[in-house]
Amino acid sequence: MNTNKLKAYAPKARLAFMDAVRKRAAVLGIYEGRISEASTQGTDTLIEGRIFTRRQGQQRQQLVKRIEALGGGKEGYNQFINEMAFTWFNRFTAIRYMEINEYIDHGLRVLSKDENAQFGEGFEILAHAADVAEDLDLNKSEIVQMVLAGDKEEELFRELLLGQCHQLSRIMPFMFEKLDDATELLLPDNLTKTDSILKDLVNVLPEDNWRDFDEDKGQIEVIGWLYQFYISEHKDAVIGKVVKKEDIPAATQLFTPNWIVKYLVQNSLGRQWLTTYPNSELKDKMEYYITPAEQSDDVIEQLKAITPNSIDPEKIKVLDPACGSGHILVEVYEVLREIYLESGYSIKEIPKLILTKNIFGLDIDDRAAQMASFAILMKAREDDRRIFSRMEDNDLRPNIYSVQSTEHISLDRIWNELDLENQHSIDETHDLFSSNHNACSQQTMNPHFRTIKYLLSVFESAKTFGSLINVDSSELVNLEKLRTVLLKALEGSSSTKAEAARTILPIVEQGIILSSRFDVTIANPPYMGRKGMYAPLKPFLKENYPESIWDVYAAFIEKCIQLTQNNGYTSLITMQSWMSLPAFEGLRNNIFNTCYIDNMIHLGARAFDSISGEVVRTTAFSLRKEKLDSYKGVFLDLKDGGSEDEKKILFHSDDIRYSHSTIKDFKRLPEQPICYWIEKDVLNTFNTNSFIGGYARSQSLNLTGDNERFLRRPWEVDSAEIGIGKNWLQYAKGGKLRKWFGNIDYVVAWDEATIAYYKKNRTARLISEEHWYKEGITWSMVTSGKPGFRLLPNDAMFDVGGASIIFDQGDIPKLMVLLNSPVAEKLIRLFNESKIQLGNVTSLPFREIQFDLADVQELIAIHKNDWNQYETSIHYASSPLITKDKNISEAYKSWLQSNCESVQRVRFLETKLNKLAISAYDLDSVINNTIPETEITLSGNQHYRFSTLEAQDDRLQSETIADLLSFSTGCMMGRYSLDREGLVYAHSGNQGFKELVAQGAYNTFTADDDGIIPLAAEEWLFEDDATSRFRDFVKTVWGEEHLQENLDFVAESLCLDAIKPKKNERTMDTIRRYFSSQFYKDHLKTYKKRPIYWLFSSGKEKAFECLVYLHRYNESTLARMRTEYVTPLMGRMESQYSVLEESRANASGAEQRRIDKELKSIEKKQSELRAFDEELKHFAEMKISFDLDDGVKVNYGKFGNLLADVKAIHGKKSEAIK
Repeated sequence: MNTNKLKAYAPKARLAFMDAVRKRAAVLGIYEGRISEASTQGTDTLIEGRIFTRRQGQQRQQLVKRIEALGGGKEGYNQFINEMAFTWFNRFTAIRYMEINEYIDHGLRVLSKDENAQFGEGFEILAHAADVAEDLDLNKSEIVQMVLAGDKEEELFRELLLGQCHQLSRIMPFMFEKLDDATELLLPDNLTKTDSILKDLVNVLPEDNWRDFDEDKGQIEVIGWLYQFYISEHKDAVIGKVVKKEDIPAATQLFTPNWIVKYLVQNSLGRQWLTTYPNSELKDKMEYYITPAEQSDDVIEQLKAITPNSIDPEKIKVLDPACGSGHILVEVYEVLREIYLESGYSIKEIPKLILTKNIFGLDIDDRAAQMASFAILMKAREDDRRIFSRMEDNDLRPNIYSVQSTEHISLDRIWNELDLENQHSIDETHDLFSSNHNACSQQTMNPHFRTIKYLLSVFESAKTFGSLINVDSSELVNLEKLRTVLLKALEGSSSTKAEAARTILPIVEQGIILSSRFDVTIANPPYMGRKGMYAPLKPFLKENYPESIWDVYAAFIEKCIQLTQNNGYTSLITMQSWMSLPAFEGLRNNIFNTCYIDNMIHLGARAFDSISGEVVRTTAFSLRKEKLDSYKGVFLDLKDGGSEDEKKILFHSDDIRYSHSTIKDFKRLPEQPICYWIEKDVLNTFNTNSFIGGYARSQSLNLTGDNERFLRRPWEVDSAEIGIGKNWLQYAKGGKLRKWFGNIDYVVAWDEATIAYYKKNRTARLISEEHWYKEGITWSMVTSGKPGFRLLPNDAMFDVGGASIIFDQGDIPKLMVLLNSPVAEKLIRLFNESKIQLGNVTSLPFREIQFDLADVQELIAIHKNDWNQYETSIHYASSPLITKDKNISEAYKSWLQSNCESVQRVRFLETKLNKLAISAYDLDSVINNTIPETEITLSGNQHYRFSTLEAQDDRLQSETIADLLSFSTGCMMGRYSLDREGLVYAHSGNQGFKELVAQGAYNTFTADDDGIIPLAAEEWLFEDDATSRFRDFVKTVWGEEHLQENLDFVAESLCLDAIKPKKNERTMDTIRRYFSSQFYKDHLKTYKKRPIYWLFSSGKEKAFECLVYLHRYNESTLARMRTEYVTPLMGRMESQYSVLEESRANASGAEQRRIDKELKSIEKKQSELRAFDEELKHFAEMKISFDLDDGVKVNYGKFGNLLADVKAIHGKKSEAIK
């Protein structure tokens, strides 16, 4: 089915229906902010001057009570409108489905004229209104009068439509409520008009979405797709947040692709039938059935012992405890039909049997359960034209229920109303939902009373916990007895007693289902992680499903197994995380102790076209509730399929990767991951008592409890305060893939007071003090690719993201050899594909590897040198291009050659060590030790550095030259110097800078006096702007002789990637364009939005822009900026304006137009500069100072609109100090 039009229509329909219902509610005096008073006048009800019948007034009061039950106020009103809008959407889509498939008894179309007719061409039911009136139990004479009137088409259509709904209520009361249903008051207006909400339903959605005309049968899945798309915007609004109770259905509904549904049903229900009847023709009709693997003799004998000799189709019970719109149950119906036919039943008797004996469903969402019932009923109608009358005559309905809460039902009152001991008169009436009726004090020994009391208690929060609620199986007999009594109470009892029975009966039915055991349980359960979980769910899961607290789907796995009888089948599609994550080890253990895995299709990402990206990774599987550890399950790997269709094609492909694995194999591994792909040689590596965890000295992690407060980038704080015994300590926090050394680009607050805070605060955590300042091995916990392990220096700490283990110094090299080898990669991937947690590392088997210590030391040294070539390293010394080469081009070539040699050396050493590791683990036949250049994790390696293959050489050259410009800017600011290596000045408030100057720290290339460097787009604006000073820098380093050649190389390199080339642009203009338009963007990227050079900007026209060095900023900086730069610039602009005016007087044509354009530009800049000067003056007079320890994010927001990119850096609008 092509769902594109459904996807476009349904979200718009939701808004349209809500708006239409909102307008109808307003007619009744029901608004978001208030509810108007209603008064009675005789037999009429008066609301805001409008007259309604008494019955309508009573119905309106029911609506008001519903709003109050939903909490009242704005929230209750909006939830009510949403419910009512969907009620009518649901009914209209049901009628549309039935009319297109010719399922309406009178044979007329209700919402359209005829096949493929457009809306507006008339309604078939209107053309035959008089004929159909009696069929719909309407007053024929009144209908005829409206027809003859000629101007009552809208009123007539409403009567016929409501009559149709009333008729359908006798067949399917779950969707079309009884005759006096209050929702009819909210039936939208203008249904026959050109702006009708029915127009798009009829015109936009093709009829072949509703019916497969080739197969001549309905496409019932359209109902499920419409529902998913209807709630899609609501789902998008709540997803990723903590889910509220009323949003649970929207947040967790997901329509399962049809082929996956077939897999689930065919490999559970179909599998059960074929186990007893292996030669059944059913097998050939099941496209997604997986033939079991060949088993050992022992397993074959065990299977024979538990397999029944025969199966009675009427006794097969199938449950979907999270049935949604019924997609799975529809496929269950299809398979059951084939089973009945094979067993000799006639097609006419099958639908009723399936509906009443075989299929059961539960859902937390009322509307979804209604649609599921509708879907199953439509399948039945497909096979039996008289199923509607059979259901009406026998008061039958599908065994599908929306789980109801009992929190508003009073035990005393309902027992009093039920009057099961006949203590009240026939006509007594009471309020079912009020409390404190003590009529049951004498009845506590009555078994029905005890059962009702139990039900009201266990289902009190059913709308939150749904099918996860545990109902004791021992209650089943009592519940069935109570149901019999309640059904009898519906016949001939007082209205009060019957209404009470109707209220409690659905609670009894859901209790019966949840206390029963089923032959087959199938589900696509809701996915809701602990982070976004509705608060009451957390303690509920902890108490009832302690091994599955991390996601609701995991609890559903346990629940489905519990609801399945011994030897029965459980089939689900869930997130794949339970297969390997340590958090789900207990769940895996529970499964292995009760079930065996019959088969599994590992879907991975993109199994649902409606969900993009890699986050939702799934697996579908079939379990049999029998402990049989040696059973060989069939596992299909479909992860390479990039869409629903690709995975479906891969399922049938001869190239599919599959394996036969047993639970016995999985149990041999630490944490028992379901890694079905594991080779025997790899599995054998775990036959040892030696694991990495045995060498660890510390396996815990540090947590600050508030990273925003306690973490900084190293360049944000005073460099003199970083180190052991100082206020800040280096901090490993993960990062991109990198081996051997690097990714230490944070510092953590480490003064005595802060350490004391960490020790006392409940949200913080520290490793034992004896392990501080010790070397270890660190890695990035979150990884989408290969793992990389690095040396953790003794002057660094770490947290969860940069997970680390402290080892004895002598053990580190041998462990790094293993961990950075493909052996460790293969073993780690058994446990987790996206995260490398502590347990994944410590549980790796360890074998001694014979290697040369010097090789490891060299690898660490090469990677350390590579890391320190970039400014963000705390040990950065100088630009690698500052060499004795005659020009920049040669310096770059020398650096490039050195990098290539390093890459090849690393490749050689890693290949050598990998070969040793592979041999030590006897995995030569399993693992290839070849290393592509893309996996050599040096930043100077363009094949690793850039993810795309396009123009890697050009990008590396351009970025390296941009790095040179950044270093030169550091020299201009005094951060770096040509006379000293490393950080020269990175302190606070410019303190001590003059002393450095006096010591000769900047003799070769003079640092700026005030740490203010203008960025000028034009040469005439400033003599000492960044571009001019860069020219001086190049001249100082490489000399006058090669100056132009060097500048040309710089400009050409920048145009390779950093900026786009401009035809006939002069070299200095290119460099100036980079400084004025791109330098700061690159600076923000390099320094992770925590810049050390702050861009003061006058605004959009860029009349004035300058960089200020964070560490040299002081209270007088803004005043100096104004007097030394802004005020003189205003004068220069005035002069330039005068010069241009004089030139214009002597110009003509194109030259005059060019000058006019420049004059207008200067006028705009002058205006902008005057405004900037006023604000600069204001802030200069405040003499703002700041504490570096507060971090760039906080301090950058203290200067109003003077700074650029405040939102990107500070996170919100600048908080100017007043």
